[in-house]
Amino acid sequence: MIPAGNSKPNIERFLGFQDEYDRYRPEAPPIVIELLTQYLGRRPSLVADVGCGTGLSTFLWKDAADTVTGVEPNPDMLGKAREKLSLLEASAPSLSFIQGFSNQLPFSPGSVDIITCSQSFHWMDPDSTLQEVSRCLRPGGIFAAYDCDWPLVLQPDIEARYNHLIAASDAWLAELQPAAEQARKWDKEGHLSRMKASGVFTYAREIVFHNTENCDAQRYVGLMLSQGGIQTVLKLDPAALTQDIARFTADVEQFFQGRTLPVLISYRMRVGVK
Repeated sequence: MIPAGNSKPNIERFLGFQDEYDRYRPEAPPIVIELLTQYLGRRPSLVADVGCGTGLSTFLWKDAADTVTGVEPNPDMLGKAREKLSLLEASAPSLSFIQGFSNQLPFSPGSVDIITCSQSFHWMDPDSTLQEVSRCLRPGGIFAAYDCDWPLVLQPDIEARYNHLIAASDAWLAELQPAAEQARKWDKEGHLSRMKASGVFTYAREIVFHNTENCDAQRYVGLMLSQGGIQTVLKLDPAALTQDIARFTADVEQFFQGRTLPVLISYRMRVGVK
């Protein structure tokens, strides 16, 4: 979900829109618990959700593990996660959120059963992160990096316009933002090969699944606006994408026509067993 490396541009990319991110992004689906607990073979004692953002993938484990720790470097995202936790009062004593980096985790060697990275591993330096994952996991422990596919399944013309907006924002940033200020990300398609090449895991594979969530026009547009590249452009030049966003919004509103509809969300999970 949120950057969890030690790159300042990666962290700053997600500053300032934690409320919108939390409102529009999908929560992690329950099948994540089912899959990873099955691979572990028992109820986990400690789950670490690294790059946890606002906790959309952390609260999922509240009743499914003895202890759950969300790790996040971005102060705005971390603050939102802690704000949500405070509203639960005493109903989530096993849950906590701490500030930290993926290659400097605050766990003892061999102490963690499951480490997850939801929508975040592509923002982390993979080599140092995987070595740190190896240090923290128990023998037989599970690492899972999972992401949903963007855009969410809707309609070809709308999805194409979404992809155009993402490409336009990336091109804008590549041309006008100094290289030292650009966030760095690794391609998600390479997650599994990098995991296998690390030598950390005895077994690794990809698992594909899907979930359905209700969505209206406001949320679908909000999901597009929650993308880090779009947000960075809007911070630097609020008018840069005005026409493209307006056209996209009009198309989405025309499709939904005021309705709330079930929308398919496809996920790809790369799993490694230590």
